[in-house]
Order: sequence, then structure tokens, then C-alpha cells
Amino acid sequence: MQSLRDAQIGAFTFFASPLPHDVCGSNGLPLTPNSIKILGRFQLLKTITHPRLCQYVDISRGKHERLVVVAEHYESSLKDFRKPSKPFSPEKVMQIAYQILEGLEFLNKHRMVHRALCPHNVLLDSQAAVKLAKFGLYHMTDHGADVDFPIGHPTYLAPEVIAQGSFHHSDPLFKEPRLPSGPKADVWSLGVLLFELCVGRQLLHNIDISKRLKFIITLGCMDDIVTVLAEEHGCLEAIKVRNCSTFSWPTPAQLLVDPVFEDISSLYVPYNKPVGLFSSLRCAHLELPENINELCKDDGEDYLAERAIDEVYYLWCLAGGDLEKELINKEIIQSKPPVCTLPNFLLEDGESFGQGRDRSFLLDDTTVTLSLCQLRNRLMDVAGEAYYPLLEDEQSNLPQSNSSNDLSTAVSLPLIIRERDTEYQLTRIVLFDRLLKAYPYKKNQVWKEARVDIPPLLRGLAWAALLGVEGDIKAKYDSIDKETPIPTDRQIEVDIPRCHQYDELLSSPQGHVKFRRVLKAWVVSHPDLVYWQGLDSLCAPFLYLNFNNEALAYACMSAFIPKYLYNFFLKDNSHVIQEYLTVFSQMIAFHDPELSNHLNEIGFIPDLYAIPWFLTMFTHVFPLHKIFHLWDTLLLGNSSFPFCIGVAILQQLRDRLLANGFNECILLFSDLPEIDIERCVRESINLFCWTPKSATYRQYAQPSKPMGENINGSFGKTSTFYTTDYQDLPKTDLLREPMKLSELKAEVSPRISAEDLIDLLELSGPVPFKTPMKRAKAGKPKILAVDIRSMEDFSRGHVTGSVNIPYSSAFGPDGELVQCPAATTLASFKGRVIVILSHALKSAAMFAAHLVKVNYPRVCILDGGINKLKATGLLTVPSPQI
Repeated sequence: MQSLRDAQIGAFTFFASPLPHDVCGSNGLPLTPNSIKILGRFQLLKTITHPRLCQYVDISRGKHERLVVVAEHYESSLKDFRKPSKPFSPEKVMQIAYQILEGLEFLNKHRMVHRALCPHNVLLDSQAAVKLAKFGLYHMTDHGADVDFPIGHPTYLAPEVIAQGSFHHSDPLFKEPRLPSGPKADVWSLGVLLFELCVGRQLLHNIDISKRLKFIITLGCMDDIVTVLAEEHGCLEAIKVRNCSTFSWPTPAQLLVDPVFEDISSLYVPYNKPVGLFSSLRCAHLELPENINELCKDDGEDYLAERAIDEVYYLWCLAGGDLEKELINKEIIQSKPPVCTLPNFLLEDGESFGQGRDRSFLLDDTTVTLSLCQLRNRLMDVAGEAYYPLLEDEQSNLPQSNSSNDLSTAVSLPLIIRERDTEYQLTRIVLFDRLLKAYPYKKNQVWKEARVDIPPLLRGLAWAALLGVEGDIKAKYDSIDKETPIPTDRQIEVDIPRCHQYDELLSSPQGHVKFRRVLKAWVVSHPDLVYWQGLDSLCAPFLYLNFNNEALAYACMSAFIPKYLYNFFLKDNSHVIQEYLTVFSQMIAFHDPELSNHLNEIGFIPDLYAIPWFLTMFTHVFPLHKIFHLWDTLLLGNSSFPFCIGVAILQQLRDRLLANGFNECILLFSDLPEIDIERCVRESINLFCWTPKSATYRQYAQPSKPMGENINGSFGKTSTFYTTDYQDLPKTDLLREPMKLSELKAEVSPRISAEDLIDLLELSGPVPFKTPMKRAKAGKPKILAVDIRSMEDFSRGHVTGSVNIPYSSAFGPDGELVQCPAATTLASFKGRVIVILSHALKSAAMFAAHLVKVNYPRVCILDGGINKLKATGLLTVPSPQI
């Protein structure tokens, strides 16, 4: 994206053609509004970057099919320099011609034409270099088919363009769709424009529109555009049906290599598009001055102008910028009383009543410059150092300013406030931009900053970095066959129109095409897996954030699924799903036994509601804006973190679930109530930090590679947040052993490994394996080991710090705990992690089930029993009393 520098940000508006409300498509669904179609096609224009083209930034959709386009803008244009008294010199005309041809050739390489080339669309920057504006209007409107006005100025349109006229693909008068304009149409417009520059006046100057049309018609051209314009200006008698001759002239690419430009071409360096972030070779300009103290001494330096234009516009919106208000202030948008907008009625005798056609629904070519004064005033107190952040140890040399201190306090504010804070987002965007340009070398720094928050503007790239996407992903994506029909095509076609279609971008035809390509690429490139319903929802966040980069959306999706949904998309995934749901049930019992008891009593098991949660990682139940905040944290955790999200959702609905029966719970989850996502994320992290890492062990989870320094990451100030799965640990005798699904289902509480018990109790001794993920001292949960063996067995050797509560004497006939000193100790630890130790695992599971029944939370069982600890030398024998 180009930097702002001497450019401005401009906006212009137009209306898309309205569609009838009572017409449906072939699939039985309402027709997609033309404004949505235009919005989808516009996204490609944001990727068209060239020194001779004005950068497109954004498009917004308003009421009544109104669209507002935001783009790079300059006040000066060729229209201002077209004066009879001072025409351009031939050398200057040739330079302008060459620069325009450069822009046109670049458009042609992207299968686009300008079609609206005229003096006021050829802008000039401060160096008098050409910048073509509004080159995307023809593309985004589907060659003019989605609007009610012609694309281009009649004076500059090529004869064959005028002869062809405007058309709609669905127009029943045309049996075959007419071909869109080609590159040669722009060459004609350029020729007329250059002629005017040479003579110093407009072609057909001081001639009214009717005479201009007569002049054009004498060339042998007639079309619908001429008919409409002639009717309005009273020259219908000039319209005659003629055949348009075919003219032959070169394309922009052919003209650029013409000998006439030989001397001029040497003055310009060929444009090379910057290499993308995820590619094999790239370079980032991150040099800093030698004397860092002199970096930002110049108070008059406009650091904001050095930022990319999309960043500046994003900050402008955060600072209170309102596109519609700007257009209203310039009287581009004019509100009218409803009585003035009544339609035109035509009576049988031909007499008409009502208003004529509202000219505001035609194209107003005015571009309004957006004022950045409010944004600059907002950022006035931001120190210049914020635009050049120093990383790692270099930060210690950076002088602290009052503004930086104020921004450090903003971290404690709610996320929704931080995302709307202009100053805070500026610092986060600049920092992440630099870190991502240095990816993967600054991968650990990206992880560290992502634990604070991720700026929405760079979320797509930040997610890709968190997922470890690297290499030339475009080449890999392009090599996948996405065209050959496969059996899954039909199901994909059915699912896409139902997937997050409230979103304008994903509901556009371009969104559907991209959906289809990315999903099909994943299915084709994973022959061992199959397409399950829900995969489209899983794809939606990645496609939305990387709409113009299908390869990156595919790469992120391909990295996400193995990490969090390993083998979920097998043809027979029942054993994977059942194990996952069983572990989730144990997590509910571990964290909220009262809720677990109630749900089990009424038969409301996770199989009835949680499969869509985990199969789509909650994308099927939450809108995209909530998924973004949820996944910002999910991507920092390991594959067991979704369990904690599920428990956090249930706890938000806890009161309603406890008060209702089976039928009411079914109805509750059929239309899930509003969930506070920020609270859900906060509670999920807390639940995760209270869960022993081996408690969520699944034998069908993917053993992933350790994340190196990312193993121990502080999420916030007091909790530790792990990114490495339990399966990543080196295999020792102290880890959990796989167990049959039937055995797993028979146990209410989860098992933990002997290694986890040693770690949590912080025991020392000849331990054969020391965990690399030791929890931080601050905020470490307390743990109580309960040995339920007989007193004789306990006295022969036990874990230091454990209490002995023999199973036979612990519970009375009614299932309540028998009052004894050990039971009192157990009650004092209620709410902490309680690990049940025994020789027999069946007895330990029954003891744990009894504790859950009486609402003891965080109860778990030592996997393998006390025998697992005998080889460690950690069992102690009390000294005999003398």
C-alpha cells in the first residue's frame, strides 16, 4: 500500500441500479443487490498498486444502493492546465503520454481498462507526475451493467464504444451479451486528450452537447447513450442508424515500445511490485539513523504522511471521520422531503404527474477531499518515537514521553475501547507492521505482542504469523487444481449461500467464488480427509481477513485445522468426536461440578449441542466480529484451549441452565443467547490456567512441534498461558497412557499424569524428566493430593504433603463425606486442585465421582495410580517415633 506523502484522501459516490424486490434467483434465494456485487468486485482494486495509479482504499454501502468510494486523491489535474494561452510543450505532452500509457499497460496486465479517461481523471502530484483516477469504475460495475449511467465522458469515448452503447447482461433485448471494451478504447481517449493538450483547448470547445453528438454521429456511431443524451438536449433528429466502422490502432503496450518514446523511457525506472510478506525472497526497509536521539527532533516533520494510505484512512475513521457527513457538507448528498421523491405517474392520455428522474442517481464525478485536521489534532501529542518503535533491548534506550505513559495505561482498558482509541491503535499498527515485515525472524516478538492484543487492521497477517505460515504460499496454492469437478462440488455450492451471508463481503458473488476456490483447494490437497458441513464456516474468518489473498486464506486454514481439529474431517470421525466430547464432559465436571451434575441428570449431554461448537471452532454460533476477538486468544493457546471456551460459554448461561429442564435447554441452545465474548475470553484463560496440562490429553490429538521460546508465555500479568500441547512433551514413564474410549467415558473426572503431579507439588528428587513448562510462582494454583489407600499402605510410603482418607471410611450411606480431621482438611482445599491417589484406578474414579457429586470442583485422578511414583523415589516413609 502506498504512503500518503503529498497525496490526499478523496471520496466520491454513486448509486447502483436497484433490483426488483419480488424476483428470486434460480436457487430460490433473493437476487444479490447490485451494490453488493460492486462491493465484492471493488476488493480487487485495493491490490492494484502502481506509481501511475491512484490507490483505492475502501468502499462503503449506504441506503438505497448508495456506494461511497475512498481513494488516493490530488487536487491538480490535466483539466487545470488545459489553457489556450499556454499549451504544453511537445516534450511535456510526450512525458504525460508515456506516464499515462504506463498506467494503462499495468491495468491491461490485470485484465482491466480505464474507460473513463478524461482530463479531470488524470491527476498530477506535487512533482507533476501522472496519477490516473477512477480507473476502477468500469471494473467494479461489471462494465457498467450494474449502474444506470454510462461509464466515461462522451467527448473522449472511442467510436465503437459509443456505437455499442450501455447494456445490462440480463437485458432480454440482447440475445448474446456484448463484449466489454478492450485496451484500444483507452488509446482513443488518450489520443483525444493529447490533442487537446497540444492545441491548448478542449476539443469541440464552446459547442453544446447536441452539436458534439452530431459531430460524433458523423463518424458513423449510434448507440443508446447518444439516444438518451440527445433526447435530453433536443437533437433527436440527429440520430441516424449507421454501422460503426472498425478502427485499428495499437494497444498501450505496443505504444510504450514505439521509437517515439525511446528517449523518454530511459528517464523512468520500470515498476517492480513489492514482494509479499509470505514469499521466498523479500526485503523490508527498517533502517534507523545512527544517532537514535536525533530521530524525532524535528517538530515540523509529518510522520503521519509516511504511513500507508489505508492506515491513515483507518485512523481517520477512528478519530471520528464520517464519509456521509463529508459528502453532505459538500452538498454531494442532498436530503429531500418524502413528498419530493414521489414517483412519476403516467395516465392513459399520456399526461404525467410527479417528479422527473432524480439526477442524483446518475454519476456525480465530484471527488471530495477528506480533511485530516481532526486526525492530526488527535495525534498531536503522540511523540515522533511512536512512528519508529525500537524492538527488544533497544527499547531501553528510547526516552519515555508523557504520551507513551498514557498509552501504557490503555492496555488495562477493555479491548473494545482499545480498538477504538486512535492513539493506541496508531502505536499498535506501527509496531505490528514492523514486526510482521521482519517475520519470521521476529516470530517470538509477534507472539509476545499478540498476547496484549492484535490491531484489527493487521489481524489477517498477525494470524498467519501465529499459525506459523511461511514460504511461497502463492506458488503452492496456484499449483492446486481448483477447476476439475469433484463430488464435493455440489455440497459446497449448497453450503456457501448459507454461510455468514449477513456480511456484505462474503455474500457478494466474488465472495462466493473465493469461498468455492479456497474450500475446493483444501479438499483436493487433503485426499485423506473429506468435506464436512461446517468447513465453510471454518473458512469464513480467514477468507474475510484475506479476501484479496486466497493463497494466504488457504494457508492459514491448512495450518489451523491440524492444530485444533486434527482428524475431525476423516470420513469416519466418530471416534475422534466422541473422545473430544468425553474430555469436554470431564472438563465441565472439573470446573463446575454442580452444573455437570444437573446436565447429566436431565440428559443434556454435549453430543446435543457441542458438536457444531468444536467442529467449526465456534464460527457456526458466533458472528465474525466476535470470532475475531475469540480467535485472537485461541491462536495463542494449544489444542485444549477450546475446551475452556466451551466451559466459559456454559458458565455464562449457568443460571438459566440450572433453572431449566431438558426441553428448555434444547430451546435455549437452538437460539443461543447473547454471549459476552470479552468475558468469555477472560474466563477461558482463567480456566485454562487452572487446568493441569495432562487433564485434556487425547490420544487422537496431533503431536505438534514445540514452539521454542513460545512455550512459556505470560498472558497478562498474573497468569501463565501455554502454547505447547501435552502431546509435545518427550515420552517418559511419567506421562499419561492412552485408554479405551469406554474406559474414558466411565470416569467423571479427568486423569492427570505423574509428571504433572510432581510439577504441581513442586517435589524434588531423582526425577527422570523435568518439565520445560513449569508454572510461574505467582498465581500457581494450590493442590492437594488425597491418598485413599488404607492407613497401613499409606504408612509404607506416600507422597509428601498428601493426606490420607481411606476410601472405606470416607463416605456414609447417603453419599456424604464422613466428618473426620482428614475430611476437614479436604473441605479447606475445596476450590483447589484435588488429585486422588490409589492402588486401584477404579476406586480412585469412584472416589472422585463421589466428590463431584457433592460439588467439589477441580477433582482429578492420578493416571497409573501410586505405582507410577514408586520408581521416582519420591514416596516418603514417616520416621518411627522413639
